[in-house]
Amino acid sequence: MIRVELPTHLRNLAGVSGPVRVEVTGPATLVSVLEALEEAHPVLRGTMRPHDGEGRRPLLRFYAGRRDLSHEPFHHPLPAEVVSGGEPLLVVGAIAGG
Repeated sequence: MIRVELPTHLRNLAGVSGPVRVEVTGPATLVSVLEALEEAHPVLRGTMRPHDGEGRRPLLRFYAGRRDLSHEPFHHPLPAEVVSGGEPLLVVGAIAGG
């Protein structure tokens, strides 16, 4: 079971109050986790990646531990500590401003 920490606005949208746990079939990749999240919470479709499923939304980042996965290919396997549930997959809203 993979534990996903969503930013507050996405937790509110999905109607959850804490980490979301998802089960993926096959290799645990960023895309398989996002698909599982969208399957469990359809309201999240299009919020973390475009509706066509390619890439990520601007101003949104993905982290596994201290590792930034935001610019890595979405089909690369997730780190073992995330797959085992020891570390969460963090979805973080980037801060922009000037």
